[in-house]
Amino acid sequence: MLKTGRNVHVSLVTTFFLSGLPHPPALDTTLFGIFLLVYILTVLGNLLILHVIRVNSHLHTPMYYFLTNLSFIDMWFSTVTVPKMLMTLVTPEGKAISFYSCVAQLYSFHFLGSTECFLYTVMSYDRYLAISYPLRYSSMMSWRACALLAAGTWLSGSLHSAVQTVLTFRLPYCGPRQIQHYFCDAPPILKLACADTSVNEMVIFVNIGVVASGCFLLIVLSYVSIVCSILKIRTSEGRHRAFQTCASHCIVVLCFFVPCVFIYLRPGSKDAVDGIVAVFYTVLTPLLNPIVYTLRNKEVKIALLKITDKVTHFHTE
Repeated sequence: MLKTGRNVHVSLVTTFFLSGLPHPPALDTTLFGIFLLVYILTVLGNLLILHVIRVNSHLHTPMYYFLTNLSFIDMWFSTVTVPKMLMTLVTPEGKAISFYSCVAQLYSFHFLGSTECFLYTVMSYDRYLAISYPLRYSSMMSWRACALLAAGTWLSGSLHSAVQTVLTFRLPYCGPRQIQHYFCDAPPILKLACADTSVNEMVIFVNIGVVASGCFLLIVLSYVSIVCSILKIRTSEGRHRAFQTCASHCIVVLCFFVPCVFIYLRPGSKDAVDGIVAVFYTVLTPLLNPIVYTLRNKEVKIALLKITDKVTHFHTE
């Protein structure tokens, strides 16, 4: 460990090595094929949602405005971790990651992850206003309000990630270089620090705990209010449509929050278990977003059919 004149620790480690996803070596090729397919489908699926919403004027509403933000985040959230995980499955050299690349990956991961966390909260608030105050919804959720809420989620995510990244890499790293994970995340990196990490671990627990628990609590409160409002709807068709809209959001929210709580808010840590659980919100949730919002959303399905018909008509001429 080196110290500068101002008593600031300087890390001797210039390269880390990722252990990758825990699995038998014989499954390298199979897992590579599966995760590559999932990644391609994730990127194409989210790009499709962005395109469908952009070209269809009927989908230019606050709900779909937030959905475009979610699709954009999911596309990059998956890109931050999956390509590097694929490299760890191909060659031993693919497991190496430079110190500064590790910093960039950790910052990007927490930036996009926390922004998505805040965005889910905003989306639940949007659904609460739409269902509880249908007559006043357009004035309450104006485009200016949408832009401010979206900007707030991105800014909050950026600040939250900056705190996590600075606290993690201000520590000295001078010994072990093997990160027991398939990407750079704070808990496995802190295990390699050549200093006491108890303060960092407490801050991570409180920081992520407050954000995740606070967002999840607000989402639950929003949906409790939504359910109460839905039960007041007189027509069964209206109730069914409202429930269907909210069910899609709830499925994605649960798949995102449950693994996060399991990894960051439980005492102790088991590397192999954390790596497997992390697959749910780094790989599967970004794929689940386009599937849920296309297969369970009537308006998006209609828009997709219109685009398909136009393409078919163009090729037949």
